[in-house]
Amino acid sequence: MAKLTKEEIVASLKEYTMLELNELVKAVEEEFGVTAAVAAAPAAGAAQAEDAGAKGPSEVSVFLTNAGQTKVAVIKAVQAITGLGLLDAKKMVDTLPAAIKEHISTSEADEIKAKLVEAGAEVEVK
Repeated sequence: MAKLTKEEIVASLKEYTMLELNELVKAVEEEFGVTAAVAAAPAAGAAQAEDAGAKGPSEVSVFLTNAGQTKVAVIKAVQAITGLGLLDAKKMVDTLPAAIKEHISTSEADEIKAKLVEAGAEVEVK
């Protein structure tokens, strides 16, 4: 039997279903006495850590640090963003720094920050 190249092996693996690939991995593990999961797990973890570091945080929180000169406009913006009642929004603005929204995507945080800055507030995204 002729020795196959890596490219030929990869091309043939592309034709397999996930179930067939799983059976193949088990057969290779049994034949050679190895475990594929042990070797692949650290590499996958390192790749995910590198991706996370390169892209930045996936979740952030928006904090109101200063209501500025137009406090009423900031209270209305906080009310619209959080869905709180007017009194609760006022209490939030009065107790600074206040977490407006936590554990949200960076794009949503940017939108919220823009609304609050437009209302005259100082905002911090962490």
